[in-house]
Amino acid sequence: MGFYFSIIIIILCIVLSLRELFIPDKIKGKKMSVENFFILAIIYATVMIGFGLIYFLLGSEGHPVLIEGEYTKSTSTNAAISTIAKLETCIYFSAVTLFSVGYGDLAPVGVGRFIVVLEALVGYTIPTAFVARTVFDRKME
Repeated sequence: MGFYFSIIIIILCIVLSLRELFIPDKIKGKKMSVENFFILAIIYATVMIGFGLIYFLLGSEGHPVLIEGEYTKSTSTNAAISTIAKLETCIYFSAVTLFSVGYGDLAPVGVGRFIVVLEALVGYTIPTAFVARTVFDRKME
């Protein structure tokens, strides 16, 4: 029960963060300001950490979400990976997916593939929505 509640809360946080792009007067269309940059950075951080936590929680529940590439496997030690290291890996993977870099050292598996597609879609949509919102507000003046 707590697992599903956590996932729902994380998804709600992501959705509410993305909603900021569509609230009137949140994004100022006059010019690129520090305030606009800060809002965009907060939205990206919320989405990145939110998806990272989803990967982490699913992996902790035994659902295969990520596998490490050959290079990472050959250089890692056999010691148990700490919880913090797993969380760092999940957030790193989320950032790489969100910003569409895709280094190839981690790969999604199972349900992770569907989540990655959704995160990549959000990653492509955020700058488009931001620019559209800024241009739309500028034309309204």
